[in-house]
Amino acid sequence: MVDEPQEFELAADADDDSEAYKLNKRAVDSILYAVEIDDAAKLTELMEPLHAADIADLLEQISGFERTKLIRLYDREFDGEILSELDESIREEVIAILTPEVLSDAVRDMDSDDVVDLIEDLEDAQAASILGALEDADRVAVEQALTYPEYSAGRLMQREVVMAPEHWTVGEAIDHLRATPEEDLPDQFYHIVMVNPRLHPVGNVTLGKLMRSKRNTPLRDILEETFQVIPALRDEGDVAYAFNQYHLISAPVVDDEGRLIGVITIDDAMSVLDEEHEEDILRLAGVGEGSLSDRVIETTKQRLPWLAVNLVTAIAASLVIAQFEVAIAQIVALAVLMPIVASMGGNAGTQSLTVAVRAIATRDLTGSNVWRVIRRECLVGLVNGLIFAVIMAIVGFIWFGSPALGYVIATAMVVNMVVAGLAGTGIPILLERIGVDPALASGAFVTTVTDVVGFFAFLGLAAAVLL
Repeated sequence: MVDEPQEFELAADADDDSEAYKLNKRAVDSILYAVEIDDAAKLTELMEPLHAADIADLLEQISGFERTKLIRLYDREFDGEILSELDESIREEVIAILTPEVLSDAVRDMDSDDVVDLIEDLEDAQAASILGALEDADRVAVEQALTYPEYSAGRLMQREVVMAPEHWTVGEAIDHLRATPEEDLPDQFYHIVMVNPRLHPVGNVTLGKLMRSKRNTPLRDILEETFQVIPALRDEGDVAYAFNQYHLISAPVVDDEGRLIGVITIDDAMSVLDEEHEEDILRLAGVGEGSLSDRVIETTKQRLPWLAVNLVTAIAASLVIAQFEVAIAQIVALAVLMPIVASMGGNAGTQSLTVAVRAIATRDLTGSNVWRVIRRECLVGLVNGLIFAVIMAIVGFIWFGSPALGYVIATAMVVNMVVAGLAGTGIPILLERIGVDPALASGAFVTTVTDVVGFFAFLGLAAAVLL
């Protein structure tokens, strides 16, 4: 049972004067208490100040039982924007809880691109239910978007476009906007797309320039300098790159014949960029694309393969160690010091690997600079290796009283740090060249290389010098 909170407050950022609220523990406790006592009026009052994204966060944080009760109590107030903000892992569950009437109202308020994003991950029955709730024109637009490949610009675009013939003036464009019914315009738009008689986009006019220009000014005289046309089949990762690279706010999408069929806005492009960066981070850690809302069995299935790969690489490193059992048995200090060499190499390799994967994702690492980057990482490994080699030589001498042991660990440290820089940069580049996602597979290979080389260099040198 949830205890009644003494006071309800929403935590606002002290540095933010825009009254943008976010949830804190007291807010969540107050909402859950209203749910527990079935006080719909109080729940609506508490949820009123929250942005749709905050409500989505709330639904993701609470248990399945609490989520079901909250949605049923909040039923009539449920907004379509909440669905678009929800994590995919619980979106299907939330849709199943909503009544058909509420779901229909929520979906009708969404832009076509958000509806497409909502439908593409649902089961057929739920997808059909949502499509059935749309107006005929909206349903056709969504169904056409779904015919494009997943992760393409055609899936990402919204069909609602504001366009104008290239011969129009500013006054004609403004009059057209004022005469157009509100429901036929996008909720948010930044440009008017100029088209020729064949519906080919020829330029963008920003709303800022439109509003400050005289009525008789031809639209072609105030075109935006930066103009990119996006083919519908272009990969959404390439679209996000174009937006980031050329500082686009929106861009028209065209079909195979170059005709305007939609528009992509910066919020959708940046969402793709964020998702790709998030995926890279998760894949580097070998945890897939899971979320905090996933069940135990789902999370286990995602992580198990990479732990198995790690076990194989650990066995490979152990096989190297097994080749020097005699040396380790005679010189116990080797067993004490050898994890240091492997650990330093592993960390250095991870540093180079992270830089390389990010550079590949942002397309900063290309064929023209690849050797320069590899050479730089190897030199960084060499310099860092020399610095720590001196430190470990001193530690080895003081700790075990053996100058030769200090020399061995210092040399092994330099070798492994250089190899770490080479592997951390070279492996993701090689994987990317052969079509394997470097974020997904590089970590296991780099760790294996640095462990094997570290153990072999240290124990091999020790066996040669100290025995």
